[in-house]
Amino acid sequence: MAGKIKRMSQIKQLLRLYKQGKSKKAIARILGMSKNTVKSYLYKIEGGKFNIDELLKMDDPKLEATLFSGNPSYKDERYEHLKSKLDYYTSELNKTGVTRGLLWREYRQSIDNAYSYTQFCHHLNQHNKSRRPSLKLYHNAGEKLFVDFAGKTLSYVDMETGEIVECQVFVACLPYSDYAFAMAVPSQKMEDFIYAMVCCLKFFGGAPKTIVTDNLKSAITKANNYEPTVNQAMDDLAVHYETTVTPTRPAKPKDKALVENQVKLIYSRVYAPLRNETFFDLASLNKAIMTQVKLHNQTRMQQKNYCREEKFLADEKTKLAALPEENFQIKYYKTLKVNPNNHVYMASDKHYYSVPYAYIGQKVKIIYTRSLVKIYNQKGEQIAVHTRDLRAGRYTTDSNHLCSQHQHYISRSPEYYLAKARRLSSTLYRLIDLTFKQDRYPEHLYKTCDGLLSLYRKTDPELFHQACETAISFEKYSYMFIKNIIEKNPHQYSIKKKISKPLPKHNNTRGANYYQ
Repeated sequence: MAGKIKRMSQIKQLLRLYKQGKSKKAIARILGMSKNTVKSYLYKIEGGKFNIDELLKMDDPKLEATLFSGNPSYKDERYEHLKSKLDYYTSELNKTGVTRGLLWREYRQSIDNAYSYTQFCHHLNQHNKSRRPSLKLYHNAGEKLFVDFAGKTLSYVDMETGEIVECQVFVACLPYSDYAFAMAVPSQKMEDFIYAMVCCLKFFGGAPKTIVTDNLKSAITKANNYEPTVNQAMDDLAVHYETTVTPTRPAKPKDKALVENQVKLIYSRVYAPLRNETFFDLASLNKAIMTQVKLHNQTRMQQKNYCREEKFLADEKTKLAALPEENFQIKYYKTLKVNPNNHVYMASDKHYYSVPYAYIGQKVKIIYTRSLVKIYNQKGEQIAVHTRDLRAGRYTTDSNHLCSQHQHYISRSPEYYLAKARRLSSTLYRLIDLTFKQDRYPEHLYKTCDGLLSLYRKTDPELFHQACETAISFEKYSYMFIKNIIEKNPHQYSIKKKISKPLPKHNNTRGANYYQ
């Protein structure tokens, strides 16, 4: 009877013929079996003292279990001895330096007729599998998205320096359809990880109910089996796309087995075809990666009559949540104190942004993205918003945030002073107009104009008019010159101006040539 067990239908025929009184030789001839095979089956039945009528009424699986209940090897005394030690050997394997070979040598010393090394390892492996049976997980369409970074990198060559730049490869897949995405990014830092996530969701054209991520620092602040802490940027991304984040347990690769398997497929279907190609920038590398990923998604799956892309388009894409119109941008958070000049200093940008002057000395909360800077007071009210400016040492100022004096200060311009002078005096207007025309940098003259306006308010209009006319005639447009005219003797300057007129020309006039 050694070898493959006969079909239960043949065993039942054997039992019927035996019950009818047929000889072993006749049964063998009728059923096409060897005589020894018939004898061995009948010996087993007679030795087990089975009732033939009851055996004939049994279903095939039950009959097989009754007649062939277990492999004889597991009834061996050697196995019983080994079985009692399997839990011990399994625990010992977790200790540093302990190997199966070491345990087998110790086992051989405990029994005379020991198993060979191969049989020892077989029974040990079977014991481990029985202790931790695998569970087949079934996923619903649009429910999860698994993401991870591949262990191996891809690279491109910097054309300016010739340096080989290594890139991390972000991999994602939807477990229901196994539809895959991959792209290269400069690093595994949070900014690059979030950028890859945004590109991934755009590629799929929708968001799943939850994103299953490994415990990488780009997404998880603190790993924990039960309550891991998701970082602020990942939380903000989940809120923006109306999804959630589900971190896997630390050191449990089976929690994301599908994406681990997807990484292996990416190695063979993306890395391998690109192994002999050279790229000179990240964009061209990602273009080649996307071409290979598309071919991977369109390759017919083993033991299935469809490809990943067909499964995704047919059953899963419509189950994903619609994406918002705007792409997600990382939000950064700071708490800063408003300086006496009613600006906050962003050390990351080395730039100053204005805040309403009423908040000078108070702490405000800053939330900024790649393009915007938003400022909130302690009550959570937005009090300022600016376009982000990366020019170091500069100020971004909203004039409405300044007090009236400062608003006047920053609103100064030649047009401002000319308009003000025109309303007060035509002579003052001429003087200020000539003042701005004699200097290429009008900012240098703002204080002069402020001084002239102050003199106008303090001086008799006739006297001020005369002083301005005198200054224009002398082509002296400074504040101090006009002030001296007003305070000392305005008539003195008029006389000097008259004396300084050119003498009449006549024949007695000596020219410059006379003195040579």
